[in-house]
Amino acid sequence: MGRLTGGDPSLLRRINSAVVLHALRATDCATLTEVTRVTGLSRPTVEGVVEDLISAGLVVETAAEEGAARRQGRPARRFRFRAEAGHLLGLEIGPHRVAALLADLDGKVLGAQARDVEESAEADERLERLRGAVAELLRRAGVPRSSLRAVGVATPGIVEADGTVRLGTALPGWTGLPLGERLSRSFKCPVLVENDANAAVVAEHWKGCATESDDVVYVLAGLSPGAGSLIGGRLHRGFGGAAGEIGALHLLGREATPEALLSTTDQPLHPLDEQAVAQVFAQAREGDLRAGAAVDRFIHRLVHDVAALVLAFDPELVVIGGWAAGLDGVLEPLQRELERYCLRVPKVALSLLGEAAVSMGALRLALDHVEKQLFAVEGTVTARR
Repeated sequence: MGRLTGGDPSLLRRINSAVVLHALRATDCATLTEVTRVTGLSRPTVEGVVEDLISAGLVVETAAEEGAARRQGRPARRFRFRAEAGHLLGLEIGPHRVAALLADLDGKVLGAQARDVEESAEADERLERLRGAVAELLRRAGVPRSSLRAVGVATPGIVEADGTVRLGTALPGWTGLPLGERLSRSFKCPVLVENDANAAVVAEHWKGCATESDDVVYVLAGLSPGAGSLIGGRLHRGFGGAAGEIGALHLLGREATPEALLSTTDQPLHPLDEQAVAQVFAQAREGDLRAGAAVDRFIHRLVHDVAALVLAFDPELVVIGGWAAGLDGVLEPLQRELERYCLRVPKVALSLLGEAAVSMGALRLALDHVEKQLFAVEGTVTARR
């Protein structure tokens, strides 16, 4: 690396610290010599940075290798990144359940907790269920609340930058709710709130079927269908955070609501929840004609929603999640119909993460925030030898 001169010494220390920490995090453990080779920094610089990181609790010296005492000479000191130095939460708030994931600073999931909640539950009750799930998760994992470095939250609706839900029709009392502020009272760390479909596409890009694609649309087919999209690997939220709100399409001349689409009688399907929808799907698999017709209507609506997104974003990959991911044979008719409507047909895949996609995406958002704190450095200067 080139030599940086005349710069801010504190900035230089931060650059060197980020470089060394990144090198240690990328491996199980490493010697000072190995870190020196990987980073291009001088050995004295690496030694000083490692000692600082040990003092900060982010790095620890590991025990000598087994059998090292039998070798001639003193074994080289080895160091590792302390992923256990802090923890992250990924929270999902949905119409029928709340869920929480706990992870370390490497993003390794340490535990999960979910609780059912009534669709009609008001905001206070829903948030209290979520707090209960978090408390139980931390208790079982033996992790103190003070260890949390960031909390990611995924929710239906249009979310402002400050975590306020500007519009959230899927949950009672959700529109206008200062969700970020409310949850921040329970944590002494940053709380980041994002739309659920946006979180899901982030998760699929991280751990799901979109790890090799940077232009992705994720369709969350649920009570109020929504979509999240990545353009060039970056989350596209739109000017006001409303990108992908395809659930509003029925307000633009579509009279058939999801309750009517999935009904197997002359009356709307009620309650419209995961259990009721799963039963319709099961009946269709068993050959029930009315259930089969309901599933066909559902797929037809899904095709039009996906086609609109494909024409707008031209993604490499479309990921189908939510209820549609549980449909047998949904990909073949979807692919066939997209060929009729789209100028270029993308690859289509079912979500690999299933119902965990939303909370996993919230967890990834928390991890992104912490990684910026640990590794991001202002400017484009390089580390000094």
